[in-house]
Amino acid sequence: EVQLVESGGGLVQPGGSLRLSCAASGFAFSIHDMMWVRQAPGKGLEWVSIINPGGGSTYYADSVKGRFTISRDNTKNTLYLQLNSLKTEDTAIYSCVKGNVMNGARGQGTQVTVSS
Repeated sequence: EVQLVESGGGLVQPGGSLRLSCAASGFAFSIHDMMWVRQAPGKGLEWVSIINPGGGSTYYADSVKGRFTISRDNTKNTLYLQLNSLKTEDTAIYSCVKGNVMNGARGQGTQVTVSS
C-alpha cells in the first residue's frame, strides 16, 4: 500500500522559511517522479514542483520559481521542499504526489500558513 506522510508545515511570517518532508513507503520510491502540489483555502489543487527519479531534473511553477527548492533522498525514501521568501499567498495545504500526474497517490498534506 502506498503511503505518503508530509510534515514540516507551520505558521511563519512573510519572508520566512520552512522545510517540508514527505516520507514515502509501499512502493519503489527511487524509480518514480515525485511532485509537490498545494491547495489554498477556497481554491483548486495547484501544481508546485516535480523532480525526476535521480533528482537531477526539477521544474517549478512560475509562482514559486526562485523561492522553493525540491529535492529527494532515495536512501531515506524521502522527498523535500524548501520554502524560502514565503508570501501570504503561499498559505495552503502542501501535499506530495507519487508520479507525474495530478491524480496520483497523494498524502494528507501539511498546513503552511504565512501571516504576520
